[in-house]
Amino acid sequence: MFKTIFKTMALGAVCLMAPSCADYLEEELVSGVSAATYYPTVSGFEDAVKATYSFMKPFYGVERGFTMTVFGTDTYTNGADGSYKGINAYDGRLNGTDGFIRDTWSDLYRGINQANAVINRSQDLEGMSEEEKTVRLAEVRFLRALYYFDLTRIYGDVHLTLEETEGIEVEANRTGQGTIYNEAIIPDLRYAIANLPVEQEEYGRATRPAAEMLLGKVLLRRSYRDFAEGGDAVEADTLFNSVIENYNFRLLDDYADLWDISNEQNAEVVFAVQNSKGQVDEGLDGNGNRGHLYFIMEYDVQAGMLRDIQNGRPWKRFKPTDYTLSLWDRSIDTRYDKSFKQVWYSNNEATIPLWTAADEAAGYGTEGQPKFEVGDTALYIPGPGQDAYWTQERQAATPYMVLTADEYTERNFPSLKKWLDPTRPNRQHEQGQRDMILMRLGDAYLLRAEARLQLGDTEGAAEDINTIRMRSAVSGMEEDIKIAASDVDLDFLLDERARELVGEGHRWFDLTRTMTLVERVREYNPVGGPNIQDYHVVRPIPQNQIDRTLGGYPQNAGYLN
Repeated sequence: MFKTIFKTMALGAVCLMAPSCADYLEEELVSGVSAATYYPTVSGFEDAVKATYSFMKPFYGVERGFTMTVFGTDTYTNGADGSYKGINAYDGRLNGTDGFIRDTWSDLYRGINQANAVINRSQDLEGMSEEEKTVRLAEVRFLRALYYFDLTRIYGDVHLTLEETEGIEVEANRTGQGTIYNEAIIPDLRYAIANLPVEQEEYGRATRPAAEMLLGKVLLRRSYRDFAEGGDAVEADTLFNSVIENYNFRLLDDYADLWDISNEQNAEVVFAVQNSKGQVDEGLDGNGNRGHLYFIMEYDVQAGMLRDIQNGRPWKRFKPTDYTLSLWDRSIDTRYDKSFKQVWYSNNEATIPLWTAADEAAGYGTEGQPKFEVGDTALYIPGPGQDAYWTQERQAATPYMVLTADEYTERNFPSLKKWLDPTRPNRQHEQGQRDMILMRLGDAYLLRAEARLQLGDTEGAAEDINTIRMRSAVSGMEEDIKIAASDVDLDFLLDERARELVGEGHRWFDLTRTMTLVERVREYNPVGGPNIQDYHVVRPIPQNQIDRTLGGYPQNAGYLN
């Protein structure tokens, strides 16, 4: 397991970065050392490489990343609580002063400068074999490519530098995405593919298949752009095929096993951001995986319930749209039931409701007696396709609370259970230990299907989609869940990605990649739909970047400084 702890090391401040960079070590806290003297040592170089991984953590698996990837899409809209609602509403609050917009830009450039520093300082490294150094440099270039990929798909054209910044910089360029792809992202990933091993001794480090999958995603995205090259979709298909066919990855037999917290290092995971239980529990890692906070309803104020570790701390940030809840045919597909929570069991005797005289007169129960006991069902959400069974009369006769679609609010709604973390040390603890999966085999199949669709191979696309669908078929419905090649188009594929990957941090990237964000938000997101404009396919440039750049830095079209 690739476990690390914090350390601070000065690498110089730039207008594109925060004034210091966080580093990670495996065993002990190290301070008071100079990057110039420490990084060229074997131990310093290893720590510098590990530090480069750390810049994934402020985005992937925490509120910022989830807000910027699931919010403001067709799948999730406003829950009751939380700031940053402008990212969903596409109104004036979405501007260059937004903290998430500002900090994502800063952290990605800090990660890039860390990568540049490792590459620069490696030239003076002694005591490490060239083979081992090359592997570590391949890891760092994989990460630099990821950070530039994130920058371009969030902000569009951005500053490009492949050199370490060691002092204050007040100049910045605005480089086109096509150039950044050609001069940074793609060369870095080709180097990583050529030099990374298939597996690493420390789980969590970058590997060859992870680099192949990331390059496939890069080329697939480019295939939709005006700077596309002719073979992008072909090579993307080849790369996804390699990930699927050439290694030991496999789809888990049961979709639910993906979310078993004791089964994280499973055969379906290609690459994930690592979180250590010891570090998140003790506060050494202030990030962790916080997905358990954001997707769950306000269960803890319902009759017979109080907040507990098992059911999570309900920050109710993201409510699924009606579109999301329409996606699954539960008579043939188990993924809704394995993704969303349906039953809450009573854990608070003090608030268990009593049958009333009217209830007794109706024959429902005995006046003055508890409707249920601790451990019994207190709250039930039947979910899509089941509401018709729950008439008002049946609900009145039922001892526990039943929520049907007409009763959903920004506080009470179907709750995603993928990220729940029952291992947290107490019910208030915000950091969770789950790894944040960035790449898994199920996604690779659907990406290959998309590449095949780009190439006009609907038969191959249907085959990949059916592989995913059959894994989650209701027993005995494996043939019924299959689709035909004639069913495959981009809308169906996007629906299928939502069914398989809901809440996993892909959606905004999916919709901006396929250039469908605006039309789908308008159709399915009741808050963002009325406001979204064509320019919202990229986020605004942070205002502090504009202010700190000599001569100013151009704002993205449509946004005001």
